[in-house]
Amino acid sequence: MPHDQPEWVRDQRRILGRRIRDLRMNRGHTQEVVVEMTNIDRRTYQRIEAGESDPRYGDLLQIAAALNVDLADLVR
Repeated sequence: MPHDQPEWVRDQRRILGRRIRDLRMNRGHTQEVVVEMTNIDRRTYQRIEAGESDPRYGDLLQIAAALNVDLADLVR
């Protein structure tokens, strides 16, 4: 995780990761299922959910589609 960013940015990244995890679990998907649906590297996806990395825009689009939510709702 980049350490040169303000704490509030890191907090928001963790919130996003929790939101993604909660949506995935509410839909009954494992991480492996979402990884298969999105073609995102497994470790990258785990780091996104853990709030440890800045997800790329394209990855967020694919995750939103896999979880059947609008991107705006995912990153609200």
